[in-house]
Amino acid sequence: MADFDIELDASGLNCPLPVLKARKELNGMKTGQKLRLIATDTGADKDIAAFAKMTSNPLLDFYIDGEKRYFLIEKGAN
Repeated sequence: MADFDIELDASGLNCPLPVLKARKELNGMKTGQKLRLIATDTGADKDIAAFAKMTSNPLLDFYIDGEKRYFLIEKGAN
């Protein structure tokens, strides 16, 4: 996974909490900064992708390693 500016570990939290925590973190970031979100809830796969698209914060990368899901989201100009 590419470099990131902030890491947010939402492991053990069920949706919608990973999305809500990502939104809060992204709100405090500057355009172009990257957030790496770690989640264990399988629902996050679709929820984070939909959230990123709806909020114009591009999902740059996504992969699964064991039980953990890793998302790389770039703060968009919104």
